[in-house]
Amino acid sequence: MSTSPLRVPLSVLDRSSTRVGQEPAAAVRDTVRFARQAEALGYHRFWVSEHHSVPGVAGSAPTVLAAAIAARTSRIRVGTGGVMLPNHQPIVVAEQFGTLESLYPGRIDMGLGRSVGFTGGVRAALGRGKEDATRFGDQVRELLGYFTGEQDAHPGVHGIPAEGLRVPAFVLATSSGADLAAELGLALVIAPLGGIGKVAERIARYRERFRPSTWWPRPYVVVSSAVAVADTRERARDLLLPEAWSLVHSRTQGVFPPLRAVEDIPRPAGREQQYLEEALRGQIHGTADDVAGQLAALVDRTGADELLITMSTYDRAEMLDSYTRLAELARPDVLR
Repeated sequence: MSTSPLRVPLSVLDRSSTRVGQEPAAAVRDTVRFARQAEALGYHRFWVSEHHSVPGVAGSAPTVLAAAIAARTSRIRVGTGGVMLPNHQPIVVAEQFGTLESLYPGRIDMGLGRSVGFTGGVRAALGRGKEDATRFGDQVRELLGYFTGEQDAHPGVHGIPAEGLRVPAFVLATSSGADLAAELGLALVIAPLGGIGKVAERIARYRERFRPSTWWPRPYVVVSSAVAVADTRERARDLLLPEAWSLVHSRTQGVFPPLRAVEDIPRPAGREQQYLEEALRGQIHGTADDVAGQLAALVDRTGADELLITMSTYDRAEMLDSYTRLAELARPDVLR
């Protein structure tokens, strides 16, 4: 290979996507199996996510799933990308992560997001409203306080067994998430959805405003992207199509469905074609040399300390092959 190897660690975010005809329970088991495979390939972290009442995503209880993954792996860091804090009481989240860290010390990550349920029905089932997302900053402060023993939202209440422990905390960036991460001294997870230029500006602002903390002594940036590697550029693009099409379907029909095989995806027309191009825009794909160059450029533009790969596709064997090819692009001393 002519391209220099990547200089930063590679990690994985898996949403437990379902495939057409697959039971959600099987998708959850597949995620645990995939985590073991990612560990064998040398990936640095394996994160899971939180989605509720989404037909195409079985990952709804990230801390429970993280516990199962940590129990079945031995080295890879395990965490969440993320727990949607507005859906939960901070003390419960602190207790869950404190328990995980107690059982698997030094291997647990706490990734936090500010989204609430996508529909009114889901929000009602969770006992939450859209306004709860506006309290994200206060919720994060309360959550961290249960670890330090300094929370003042509920005097005399302690987060056991979290108190005294330190679980690396990450904020999944939104419009204000980068500023919050800088203020509290937390790591930042960000995706270049609005273009590399805008993301680079937010990262620069985060680094400038960062206040060292007990959680992170210096700024730490994880850049997230979908990445597909195959023998040809065309085949790599095909790997991205099932998830991209589900995103298109969610925008036009209001439901994110299970992933379809490429040959079963309808020919997009009108708005669908526009949405499909938007879904694929900025996603990285190609041969190994293509992808190595694109990832190196991404790291150079953003100054990323780590890359978080989110790609899923219909055929799990082809997905694993892509992740295997990607792992081979990283220097052995930075992958682990």
